[in-house]
Amino acid sequence: MTIKMVSSLLILVTVYFGVSHGSRTFSTPSPAYAEMIILLGINDTIRTMIGVWSILSAVLILFPQTFFIGNILRAVLLILMMAFALKAGNYKFALIEIPFLLMPLVLIYLGHPLKNAF
Repeated sequence: MTIKMVSSLLILVTVYFGVSHGSRTFSTPSPAYAEMIILLGINDTIRTMIGVWSILSAVLILFPQTFFIGNILRAVLLILMMAFALKAGNYKFALIEIPFLLMPLVLIYLGHPLKNAF
């Protein structure tokens, strides 16, 4: 029962981060965010694609049937962002992403809390 509660909490946190960070790409970026995106070498088209990818993977995590693929997509997106940061020489940003990369991997290990409910 405790594992299901931890998994549920991690799902909610992951979905919140995925949707909030993904929706941020569709608004006018703040100067600090715009500077970070430019330093990472990401143009507006790639930024929009990353936003859609982030929201899509977050939504997929909600459903037991697409839980695994949603977590894989989320992990790949985070690795991609870390690669952009390392390419730009921003090691601090890449290190900050490590706990967020561990979240989808832990979720895959724990499994979806409603997997056997349906």
